[in-house]
Amino acid sequence: MLPSLTAAEERLLLRSADPEAAPVGEDLSAKTLSALLDNAEFHGILPIMLRKLQESGDAQLPRDAGLRDRLEDLRQKATIATGQSMLLQYHGDRIMKGLAADNVPARIVKGPVFARKLYRNVADRPFTDIDILVEPANLARANRVIAACGFELGSNEAESYELQEFKWLEKENWSLLVELHGDLVHDTGMRRRLSLGFRELRAIDGEATDTPAALLTIAIVHAAGGHKFHRLQLCIDVLQGVRALQSPEAEARLFDAARMTGIELELAVVLNVTGQLFEESRALELAGRIKPDLSIRLARRLITTNTLLGVNSRDKLGSRLRRDAFRWIQRLAKARPQVA
Repeated sequence: MLPSLTAAEERLLLRSADPEAAPVGEDLSAKTLSALLDNAEFHGILPIMLRKLQESGDAQLPRDAGLRDRLEDLRQKATIATGQSMLLQYHGDRIMKGLAADNVPARIVKGPVFARKLYRNVADRPFTDIDILVEPANLARANRVIAACGFELGSNEAESYELQEFKWLEKENWSLLVELHGDLVHDTGMRRRLSLGFRELRAIDGEATDTPAALLTIAIVHAAGGHKFHRLQLCIDVLQGVRALQSPEAEARLFDAARMTGIELELAVVLNVTGQLFEESRALELAGRIKPDLSIRLARRLITTNTLLGVNSRDKLGSRLRRDAFRWIQRLAKARPQVA
């Protein structure tokens, strides 16, 4: 369980998590800073916080030997994580070359693409695996290419086909994980309503690749479709995706993408909670453009700032129950009618 934070400390955590916000200028006690570091590490936002602390200078830190030793250890781990990300990128590029040679259309999604396209400081967004998306019909061929690159399947094959997700581990280093997807929505109960695959992303992008609308769509599905808001990093990706949406045309493309993929419920809920967490008015304005039906109204009552901040706190059971209830709303919600 994470150290409890006061309301003021929660605001400091969120400010520290925002890549574009200024570093925290307040003098913090060793106890407060240690609690913030614990929470940041759990929520996947530690690299951003460490960068900001370094920008402020160690002279501003509490004169506590234990805290300074811990900070040094965390900085070393962050350096190792950056190296791991670079190694994963190398293997991802190698696999992509193999897929291209075998005429298998594919694209890398999430981690390295988010880091490169959405964050000014690439090291703010480390990643622990490589996600590759192909057409479902090409899964078998893509699997053979990944195996030929020195990886072995780490998931049950039959179950992987059902989930449209294969987990591959590098034979010489099992910390290197590559996930092959036929659809970024793995829950079979949800997939009757929403889907995000290679074909849908190509339609969203049009003539380009990794457009802001496509990246934000992926971030929304990653936060609410793949995971259940289990850490703040998911909402940071969404926050940065909103900021990358620079034109009315990009906004229109986002809403077209939501209708095409069936994620209007998820778009409304994720944008709403992200806007509330980071006081991002544009996210709230975009969320407000989606006419709320019963499922959206219920989901907004479940997925709140307290739900996300309480994932591993004293209220973690309540947070888990609310997030589980949201998953059932996703499974039971009816598809919205397509407007001609």
